[in-house]
Order: sequence, then structure tokens, then C-alpha cells
Amino acid sequence: MTRTPPTYQPFYYEADPYPVVVLEGVSGIGKSTLAGLLAKRLKASRIHTLTNPHTEWSSTINSELRSLPQFAFYLSGALHTSDRIRHARVHGAVVADRYLSSVIACHAAVHRVPVDAVTALLEPFRFYMEAPTRTYYLRCAEDALRKRMAIKTDVKSDDTDLLNVPDRLPRLLANFAQVAEEDDTAVWLDTDDKSPAELADWVIADLERSLD
Repeated sequence: MTRTPPTYQPFYYEADPYPVVVLEGVSGIGKSTLAGLLAKRLKASRIHTLTNPHTEWSSTINSELRSLPQFAFYLSGALHTSDRIRHARVHGAVVADRYLSSVIACHAAVHRVPVDAVTALLEPFRFYMEAPTRTYYLRCAEDALRKRMAIKTDVKSDDTDLLNVPDRLPRLLANFAQVAEEDDTAVWLDTDDKSPAELADWVIADLERSLD
């Protein structure tokens, strides 16, 4: 096996790292609201994948690039996010709104390719990715999701496509389920009939148990 040159190795800090909480799930499920509450209560850094500068480029990338170049772009964003997480967790806890699971599940759903094929593309770069302490996969009933999407204020094309593109929602749900099954950090979090504050309480209690 070819050894990765030192310049491509991730940079590690000497301090003991704080926990990293990742929130995953489809658009409109409540990740951003929960991330805000957790970041405040844990006094944590909050990171959204994609981070800048990738966020500013994503619309152009999605409309002008074919599937493999698109994947390379989102892989680049995940690598950059990993650097951001690695640096931030030296100073305190980190809450990430999406991370690797979204890169895999969303790309596979949009381009109608198997999850395993996307995972295989990402695998050579896995060594660089900072591992979460816990990855919480949010889920709810479809009617509840539609109600949440109806009052969502920052609606993007990904949000509207979720409910308007045939088979997009079931395909994405199936992809997240497959990714979670293979994720050692995965914890399912049912959000039906629970307020964001109740969900934050549950996550913090579970995180504390995992760190004992």
C-alpha cells in the first residue's frame, strides 16, 4: 500500500479533544434548530457541512457539474469540515449540522446510485475524517415532516426537491438507514411529538452516558 505523504496527513493537536456531536437526517427534520440549542447548552462550536467557502459555491456546482465532479466537490467540503472540527474540538465541544453521512446519503439519492458505490469512493479518504463521538439520526413521520417543511423559512432547492421529485424522500430515508446501520457512532432519535428542548435534553443525557 502506498503511504500517504506527510503533507496530506491530518494535523493533530496535543490537547485532549472534546466531544463531537453530529446531527443527520433529511431536510426539514429539525437539525438546525436542535444544533442551535445543543451548541448553546454545551457551549459548543457549531459547524454546518458544507462550511465556507463551499457553501457559496454549492448552487453553481449542483447545476453545472456532472455527478462525479459533484461528488469530488462535496468530498472536498467534508475534508475541510473535518479540519474545522479537529481544530474546534481542542477548545470545546462541537455540534455539526450534517457531516459524512449526508455526503453519502444525499449524493446517492440525487444521482440514483447505490450507497455502497458512494461509500467506496469516499473510503480512501476516511483516514482524514475526524470521527464523531455520537451521530444522531433524526427521523419523524412523513406527515410531520411535511408540516415542518411548510413553515420552514430558509427553503432551498434541496428542500423542495425532497417532496417534489418522485421517490426522492423514500430513497433518501433508505440511504440514511443504510448509512446508519454501518455507522459505529449512530443513534436514532425519533422527533415525533417532542419539542426541540426535549430532544436537546435527551441528546445531552445520552452523550453524558456515552462519556462515562
